[in-house]
Amino acid sequence: MTALVWIGVGVIGGVGALARFLIDGAVGSRWGGRYPLGTLVVNISGAFLLGVLVGLGPSTDAMRLAGTALLGSYTTFSTWMLETHRAAEDAQDLTAAANVVLSLVLGVAGAALGRVVGGQL
Repeated sequence: MTALVWIGVGVIGGVGALARFLIDGAVGSRWGGRYPLGTLVVNISGAFLLGVLVGLGPSTDAMRLAGTALLGSYTTFSTWMLETHRAAEDAQDLTAAANVVLSLVLGVAGAALGRVVGGQL
């Protein structure tokens, strides 16, 4: 792996993190409430896009740049778990359970659908 790929990982990773911040904020401000919908939208869209990428079958460097750098920094496991933990601490058990179940089910479904779509392109 070349130095240029490593630089690309850093720069593209920053773009992914910024996109997550902006999308999460936009969704949260528009449809905010008790449920962390912004994080759900980010993670499901990221799972779908990663599925598309896998379906396309890019080279190793392209996968590092698009899959690991861009989508890896765009999606957020830590925020998902923090929001679930906070909901449970605040006795919002239904919100916490829904956050886990919806994220897992929709994430796997999004990735599977993305893979089908990517395979057709």
